[in-house]
Amino acid sequence: MGAMRRKLVWVEKQNFQGWACTECAWAFNPSGPLVGGSIVEMMAIYKRQRDKEFTSHVCAKHPRVTKKSPLTKSLAG
Repeated sequence: MGAMRRKLVWVEKQNFQGWACTECAWAFNPSGPLVGGSIVEMMAIYKRQRDKEFTSHVCAKHPRVTKKSPLTKSLAG
C-alpha cells in the first residue's frame, strides 16, 4: 500500500540535501561521481539511477526514526 502513495521529493535539511521518499527514511545516495560524455548524458544517467533505486526500494526496510518528547516519555513510564 505504501508503494502506491510514496513519491520522490527534493528535501533540504540542515544535514541533508537531496532526493528522498515521502513515506519512509529512504534517501538517494549516488554510488559515485557523475559519469558521461556530456552534462546532458550525466544528468540522464543520474536520473535513471535515482529513479531505479527509488522504484526498487522497500519502505519497510527504511523506517523513520521518531524522537519521543520528554512529556511522552514521562507519560509512558
